[in-house]
Amino acid sequence: MDKTANNKRIAKNTLMLYFRMFITTIVGLYTSRVVLNTLGITDYGIYNVVAGIITMASFLNSAMVAASQRFLSFELGRDDYERLKKVFCTSINIHATICLVAFVLAETIGLWFVNAKLVIPEDRMIAANWVYQASIVTFIINVMSVPYNSAIVAHEKMSAFAYISILDVVLKLLIVYLLVVFPFDKLIVYSILMVCVVSLIRLCYTIYCKRHFSECSYHFIYDKPLFIEMFSFAGWSIIGNLGFSFKNQLSNIIINLFFGPSVNAARGVAMHVSSHVKTFAHSFTMALNPQITKQYAAGNLEASRKLVYAGSRYTFYLLTLITLPVIINIDYILKLWLGVVPQYTAQFVLFTLITSLLYALSECVTKAIQATGRIKWFQIGVSIIMLSELPMAWVLLDLGYPPYAAMWPSLLTYSVALCFRFWLINRYVEGYQFREYFIHVVLRCLVVFAVSYGLSHMISMSLKSTFVGFIASTLLCLIASTLVIMLLGMKSGERSFVINKVNSLVNKRLHS
Repeated sequence: MDKTANNKRIAKNTLMLYFRMFITTIVGLYTSRVVLNTLGITDYGIYNVVAGIITMASFLNSAMVAASQRFLSFELGRDDYERLKKVFCTSINIHATICLVAFVLAETIGLWFVNAKLVIPEDRMIAANWVYQASIVTFIINVMSVPYNSAIVAHEKMSAFAYISILDVVLKLLIVYLLVVFPFDKLIVYSILMVCVVSLIRLCYTIYCKRHFSECSYHFIYDKPLFIEMFSFAGWSIIGNLGFSFKNQLSNIIINLFFGPSVNAARGVAMHVSSHVKTFAHSFTMALNPQITKQYAAGNLEASRKLVYAGSRYTFYLLTLITLPVIINIDYILKLWLGVVPQYTAQFVLFTLITSLLYALSECVTKAIQATGRIKWFQIGVSIIMLSELPMAWVLLDLGYPPYAAMWPSLLTYSVALCFRFWLINRYVEGYQFREYFIHVVLRCLVVFAVSYGLSHMISMSLKSTFVGFIASTLLCLIASTLVIMLLGMKSGERSFVINKVNSLVNKRLHS
């Protein structure tokens, strides 16, 4: 398939994923407000910290997402459909093994930790255990969904994600209604209803894949060399993802041990905002990543490298457009959104947004490393860097700094991890040059953000903190940031391409 067709596919998939993101974000922000107000700050904090114990095991799930997507995309890039079927069935076998191990650990060590170590009011321990068991079921369902979701990504059928995600948010909207009207314990009801939604969504993905992709028909197969290859890839991915997962959830536990569940509620809100922001960026990279792997598998190293460079920049730019209005208007947005805002929420949100921007620069580089299959030292290095954040956070809180100080080390670890990733891809694949990447990607992105923030801050200072002022500030920030991206963030050829496309669309609209 030629370059033009690939670019059109990427553009089409990006638009579908943005449509998905827009719907899920709007509904997600509304439902999180209602859930917070219905559960109350304490129960909301309990849900986040207890469910977070199981979320720590998501490093297993994330590792297999990377492995499944990489191997499926690689075989599609080589047009080897017989091996593609073996990859899918082997992936199912590995995921079933992971579920068994995770279940045993969760019902032993995890269960003991929830009941013996977490700071939870005595009268909420029964509800906390309901949340914990529901989280285990949810985790197992999500793990077994990975091969099917990975097949959709590998085949670049992003419309499926868009439509099923709409069903997902509609069901979660229904949960909000049922949560308000049901007379039972709200926290228990919420955890059970979330399991029901996850189960139905998993069924939808399975049915779609079975109907559209011939390789998604499971039968037991044991290809030892393939099993070892995939499990080895996943094993090293587990080490790297352990760093991210443990870093996030152990930070939550550290905050709980120092400050209790009310501050966990503040961090939970921040993580919710961060997840939606990352979904915005991920919508672009999800459309781009299969092509990075397929071009590498086909031997088109230069095309793969150009996708990595362009993807890193444009992921950062898109994230800048969505985060700057939030950063500038954070206090007003939180008050408008939540009504009752837990203490320290604004500070937690600001730091999660900044770290999300730093991570956006590295996501495409990560996919390029995964495409090579040489991930051992990558995963070990990233895991060490991420976990180094925890002792720094503990020391800062132990010295008496405020709760959000636990996130200060993230600025350092994300920056170091970015440099480490590029150092590796520079060693593994010919053509990657650190000087070129730093000047044309990192430095250009930082300049765009700094100038955009300066202009946005001046705009917000001249407007009153009202709803009209918020809307005006957001629109003017978006316009200013878009102009800065066009003038400073794009190369001349990219700028001319965008201008011509806009002119073409305007002319078509006028003539129609």
